[in-house]
Amino acid sequence: MQKFKTNLQCRNCVRAVSGFFQEVSGIISWEVDTDHPDKVLTIIGNGVSTDVVLKALDEAGFEGQVIEEVAADNHPAVSG
Repeated sequence: MQKFKTNLQCRNCVRAVSGFFQEVSGIISWEVDTDHPDKVLTIIGNGVSTDVVLKALDEAGFEGQVIEEVAADNHPAVSG
C-alpha cells in the first residue's frame, strides 16, 4: 500500500486522474480522501512503484508526494 499527499481537490479532479490510473499495470484499487487536508491518495497494488504513480499524477496535471509506503510484510518502508 502506498499513500501520497496530492492536490486532488474534488471529485472532478479524481475523475480526471482515473483514466491515467487505469493504464498503470498492477494497481488493484485506489481512492482519494478529498476531505483530508492532504488530499490523501491510497494505492493498493502489486509491484507498482511510487515513481509510476507520481508519473501518472503528473501526466494528469496533478502533483503528489509519498507519505507512506507499506511493504508486503506490513512494515512501513517510508513514512513522513
